[in-house]
Amino acid sequence: MVRTTTVDVPVGDGVADAYLVRPDGDGPFPAVLVFMDAFGPRPRLVEMAGRLAADGHLVLLPNLFHRAGRAPLVELSELGDPARRGALFARLTPLMRALTPDLVAADTAAYLDFLATRPEVAPGPAAIVGYCMGGMNGLRAIEAHPDRVAALASFHAGRLVTDAPDSPHLGVGAVTGELYFAHADHDPAMTTDDIATLEKALDAAGVRYRSERYDGARHGFTMADTPVYDEAATERHWAALSDLLARAFGR
Repeated sequence: MVRTTTVDVPVGDGVADAYLVRPDGDGPFPAVLVFMDAFGPRPRLVEMAGRLAADGHLVLLPNLFHRAGRAPLVELSELGDPARRGALFARLTPLMRALTPDLVAADTAAYLDFLATRPEVAPGPAAIVGYCMGGMNGLRAIEAHPDRVAALASFHAGRLVTDAPDSPHLGVGAVTGELYFAHADHDPAMTTDDIATLEKALDAAGVRYRSERYDGARHGFTMADTPVYDEAATERHWAALSDLLARAFGR
């Protein structure tokens, strides 16, 4: 059994609404941050957080777009309607662009500070699990806080490699924890060349990592509330995630 509550996390310029999902019992439990995809906190992500909690983790699922309003920011009916996706992304893309590396670093510090105040949270670094844009922001977060984040699992993330001077892949030298990347097959936001560039940067920095392509799985493959859901790829993702968290937390 797990317990799910909504909480407000103080951040520098306000509060971030979030879901807190924890196992029954007093703990202490290792802490996991779940970084959302562009569609934000919603039943599917709460369900996934619940699975992590059932495995013995205390999970915080923050609304990364909290400056634009409280979740939900999208209607579930929009996710499965191709005719509405253009308008949906026209609304969400500015929010993604507004989430700068500096804001990600500051917000992550606030999330980690909040977790550190919880008596049921085990001492020591947390882990981050990121989906789609959450994978990119998770990489930025572990780069900004290498002493406070022991591991990152990134699933079907895009734009880990860009031409910008602050491209996420350029900061991997700061990482001291372990990274796992699951790339969607034929993902225009993370091409074969991008994957090779990322892996070259990780190798050069001596980072512990695994980087895998999920053949046949489309961008967003873990999200059961969208048309791109892939059950087999999602089960593979759970196995890889469990393996990483076991190492990160010495379990």
